Amino acid sequence: MKTFSDKAIKHIREKGSVLCVGLDPQLKHIPEHILQEGWEQAKNKTGFEPIARAIVIFNTAIAKSSVPFATFAKPQMAFYEKYGAWGVWAFEETKRICEEVGFIVIEDAKRGDGGATAKAYAEGHLGLVEKWDGNIRKVVKVPSFNLDAMTVHGYIGSSCISEFVKVIKEYGKGIFIVDKTSFDPNSEIEQMKLSDGTTVWQGLAKLALSWGKGTEGEFGYSNIGVVMGATYPEDAGIMRQILGEKVLFLIPGYGAGQGGGADAAVAGVNNDGFGIVNSSRGISGAYLKGPFKCDPYDYAEASARSAEFSNNELNEARRRAGKL
Repeated sequence: MKTFSDKAIKHIREKGSVLCVGLDPQLKHIPEHILQEGWEQAKNKTGFEPIARAIVIFNTAIAKSSVPFATFAKPQMAFYEKYGAWGVWAFEETKRICEEVGFIVIEDAKRGDGGATAKAYAEGHLGLVEKWDGNIRKVVKVPSFNLDAMTVHGYIGSSCISEFVKVIKEYGKGIFIVDKTSFDPNSEIEQMKLSDGTTVWQGLAKLALSWGKGTEGEFGYSNIGVVMGATYPEDAGIMRQILGEKVLFLIPGYGAGQGGGADAAVAGVNNDGFGIVNSSRGISGAYLKGPFKCDPYDYAEASARSAEFSNNELNEARRRAGKL
């Protein structure tokens, strides 16, 4: 069975890109003519259907324009589910379109709970869920969101992650443990000291390594990775020492949003050159400011140019680091 990590490594090799396009739609970033198009397409204009349709139109153009230069797409569920059922529809349409154009899709959902709730998250987002089939009068299992991978909180521990591990092993999916985030200031919880003098994020990394044992794909890579922010390159080396060379890092914080540079982002890429570096507003909002600022009608072209620039910049950084 091909796993998420196998698929990721194969596609990174084929595309020559570790770039991930974050699809975090906000109304203020969507051009007015796209908002109007969503309004005109909507049958019910009193609810959230118009903005949901505008999000899909916007994301479709971003995905099609950036996919030649990027391997992954990462829609952040919060920006969709805040619009209720129509927002979830927009998320599912975005996921479908991203897959159609050739992206590997990582859901940024940051779910986390224990026992039956963790099982529901794992099955609903990555595996199969039960439903009643009245035609054959029995319970059947079918896919729901069916993502390639997703982000998960690990602070509840094994009672949470063990349910995801079961789904990973059965269906070949992947998760990324939210560990060392890119925010400034950094999480005070992540920086708390343990009894051995190390930090909480270092302790969580050790747990992530143990949770990933037995989930490896044919390339030997674990299907449990970690989030390692590009804004803390000095900690990426420590994270790599803990996790070794067969764990993928999902690296947010590169580009316009949080300002992490290419060399800082590549610090989290492993020595074989594999990793996932995310840029959200730097690509989807490239038309608004910076070197690719342009007329809103040309927003997709600006995103394409930004994705191409980002991919080239990251590859140069990988080359400098001996990771290409």
